[in-house]
Amino acid sequence: MNYMHDPFRVVAAPIRRQILRLVWDRELNAGEIAANFTVSWPAVSQHLRVLRDAGLLVERREGRYRFYRVHEESLGRLRDVLEDERVDRSP
Repeated sequence: MNYMHDPFRVVAAPIRRQILRLVWDRELNAGEIAANFTVSWPAVSQHLRVLRDAGLLVERREGRYRFYRVHEESLGRLRDVLEDERVDRSP
């Protein structure tokens, strides 16, 4: 099985879970997302692509910008896991 078809394997990378948390309730452009990480822009871009290709992110283009948000309908069983993690990390 290709890991792209298993959302639990896709979000096994902590940075991907962090990206999903960032765009859970709002849409952000790729630069705004990348500004939250110390890894290189190409690394963030690759993680965004993996999440998008797995159907967990929706991408919207506006001019030269790409905006991302969670694709809630595609989360399925993963929604509860990510929601629990979001609540656990709340201040």
